Amino acid sequence: MDRINIENAAAEVRTEPRWVGIVSLALGVFALVTSEFLPASLLTPMAADLGVSIGAAGQSVTATSIVAGFSGIGVVIGTSHLDRRTVLLALTGLLVVSSVIASFASGLPVLLFSRLLLGIGLGGFWAMSVALAMRLVPGYLMPRAMSIIMGGVSLATVCAAPIGAWVGATLGWRYAFAIPAVLGVVTFILQAAAIPPLPPRGTASFASLAAVLKRPAMQICLGTILLVVTGHFAGFTYIRPFMEDIPHFGVEAISGILLAFGIGGFLGNFVGGALAARSTRIGLATAAAGIAAAMFITAFAGASPVVAGAAIILWGLSFGMFPVNVQAFLSQAAPDEAESAGALMLTAFQIAISAGAIVGGLVVDSIGPLGVFGFAGVMALAGTLLISASRGIKMQRA
Repeated sequence: MDRINIENAAAEVRTEPRWVGIVSLALGVFALVTSEFLPASLLTPMAADLGVSIGAAGQSVTATSIVAGFSGIGVVIGTSHLDRRTVLLALTGLLVVSSVIASFASGLPVLLFSRLLLGIGLGGFWAMSVALAMRLVPGYLMPRAMSIIMGGVSLATVCAAPIGAWVGATLGWRYAFAIPAVLGVVTFILQAAAIPPLPPRGTASFASLAAVLKRPAMQICLGTILLVVTGHFAGFTYIRPFMEDIPHFGVEAISGILLAFGIGGFLGNFVGGALAARSTRIGLATAAAGIAAAMFITAFAGASPVVAGAAIILWGLSFGMFPVNVQAFLSQAAPDEAESAGALMLTAFQIAISAGAIVGGLVVDSIGPLGVFGFAGVMALAGTLLISASRGIKMQRA
């Protein structure tokens, strides 16, 4: 570990938490994720208005995801010499600009450009989130801080689609993008007022990324992410075909269960935060085990509507616990290189999301939706065993 980085980190240990700053980060991620998910509920009117197919309009979601997966590393390295508060405000500004451009888009190329800008803002924020939180609250409060920030994600997951659909049907799809634009302006003002100057610490580079990647704790954490998140998204990508074909849920039941899944995820953030305050390793293992249990129950007893519904709610609760513990674990594994660790985490998540969707598609085409949930259960169980075996792994201390 770089001695200068350790000394700089030690010099900035906070004794009084800046909770308003943490809330501003939560509001920012709520706005970013809301904007990310909006097109899912607006594809039909967007496609009709822009004169493209629904599939082409759907690439507005893909563009954001792909850029977010790679922009985290670029933002961390490219802005390593800048004040982190300035970088955060610039990322929030990208949210506002991208939302305004999307609302006035005259064609698909302009819409895709706006979504690329959003991807940069989203990826940069996720790469920096742990490091920012670590500089706003003392270490022992990190689990609580991350549960608040991740609560913004869960709230956006629950609210974005229904609110977007309602505004799109009432006022038109372009007005729906005014929501993240307004949220972005409010967030920018709050962040400017609540977050102090944060001079850069160390110099992020590809060399620092490689050094962080060599740490056993980081390897364990990233391996757990790849296994569990691949399984999660293999199942989640095909959750609707499962609910239609196996327990034979109708549209209203599907909507209700997905809402319960989202609420479970929101509550899981705070349950996960409480576990992380005791042990991030145990918290990660518990979350992964809950996902594995839900997948296996769904695969072997999912024909029962009651069992399937209960398993999906357990799934939402468990997955809500997972990111909170991942980020808390990273804050202990690489406190001196938190931004590099955050960039690696973001990349691992995006690789796992893509892998889950691809492998899930192959499995569902070969043996059906029950096979997908069996595969997801095996992956989550492997992640559980991996993180459970990390008891003797040494953590870094800033």
